[in-house]
Amino acid sequence: MTKETTIKLFEEKQVRISWDAEQEKWYFSIVDVIEVLSGSINPGTYWRCKLKQRLKEEGNQTVTSCHGLKMLAADGKMRLTDVADTEQLFRLIQSIPSPKAEPFKLWLAQVASERLDEMQDPELSIDRASQQYIKMGYAENWINQRPKVSKFERN
Repeated sequence: MTKETTIKLFEEKQVRISWDAEQEKWYFSIVDVIEVLSGSINPGTYWRCKLKQRLKEEGNQTVTSCHGLKMLAADGKMRLTDVADTEQLFRLIQSIPSPKAEPFKLWLAQVASERLDEMQDPELSIDRASQQYIKMGYAENWINQRPKVSKFERN
């Protein structure tokens, strides 16, 4: 199973996501999305204690179909995190009372669209990566060498 894990930004907040090439699906960290939408200081507790209960009371099966993936945590370690695919995530978003829900849905659609565009034209992903490296302050000379260095040479 090929997975690509990355971090996307929504209004300057990090949302950890993982692409599963085998299933051709994005998986989003639920607690990251909850933090963005609810502004909760403890999004993990909001997810476990409040939102899961609300969804169960509504008869929503999303909670039982969400699973865990290891993603990079704030402490730099890979930790198991509840994730949702795009369809599950839209359902969760509907259950979080937030004025940010609609802009988040638009952002989510943009992320998916970008990935589909990159699958059609891989050069777009190279351009995107180059722009990210520039924002991070890397030298252009270093950036230009990255696509040419094989995965095995980097490790």
